[in-house]
Amino acid sequence: MVDAIGLGPIDRKVLGVQVPSSALGIMNSNTTALQRETNGTLKLTVTIPNADVKKTWEEVIVGVVENAELQGFRKGKAPRKLVEEKADKEKIREEVLRKLLPIAYTQAIKDLGLRPIINPKIHVEKLEDPETGKDWQFIALTCEAPQINLGKYKENIQKITAKTKIAIPGKEAVPAKFEEIVKALLDSVTGQIPGILVENETDRLLSQTLEDVKKLGLTLDQYLSSTGKNPEVLREEYRKKAENDIKLEFTLLKIAEEEKIAVEEKEIQEAINASKSDDERKNLEANRYLLASILRQQKTLDFLKNL
Repeated sequence: MVDAIGLGPIDRKVLGVQVPSSALGIMNSNTTALQRETNGTLKLTVTIPNADVKKTWEEVIVGVVENAELQGFRKGKAPRKLVEEKADKEKIREEVLRKLLPIAYTQAIKDLGLRPIINPKIHVEKLEDPETGKDWQFIALTCEAPQINLGKYKENIQKITAKTKIAIPGKEAVPAKFEEIVKALLDSVTGQIPGILVENETDRLLSQTLEDVKKLGLTLDQYLSSTGKNPEVLREEYRKKAENDIKLEFTLLKIAEEEKIAVEEKEIQEAINASKSDDERKNLEANRYLLASILRQQKTLDFLKNL
């Protein structure tokens, strides 16, 4: 979501396509309608001008013609009209959209001054051929980071940790349980978690459960029967867990920002050096950003335990 060390914004990568700065502004003026839904989700309705559709469609067609291999013609030498007649229009349409959509979306969020933290969910209506003169339109669902109000979290956590600091002769102090600290923290803070974030995480948790169930050689029905749950109950359980997990993540991020808790480069390297295998080391090296996030969260939790 953000650079764990410097907390910078995510890059301009949309739907797996890197959008360079030079690509922004080369299109005609898109129109975008923004709707802020009550659950915190942002709904963008983006219209791509027909002029841009025509221009990109032509570029794609030229590429198809140059690479066409039709019987009786050398590669790229078949008449354009013949190539167009045999070309799969749906594939051309998909390629045009693949080129236009990331640029249009990136331009839209730039124009609106938005800072989305996830890749959007895209819904595309029927796309007309460019010769109809009709614009293309798509809907993008995304969200920005939730605003967290920390409330009196320090006071409430100190009520938990204070009990562990009372010295009783002949007895060792028992540290506060992690679960108790987290509960006191989450009970203290307020903030709306965007619905799209919760749904994405719920889907991820359910997918992980399905994978685990398959590894056990069970079907979903067998698993549900053994737990006495139905799909609706299971999803609701995961939805609540997802909401709490995300709320905790952004709460820890907010505390880290306010308390200026940072991760030094040497701490990241020390964690990598402590790897137990070459594969683990390579994985950590390839995911330094994620490692830094985890280390920062751990330092923030340590800060809470010591309140």
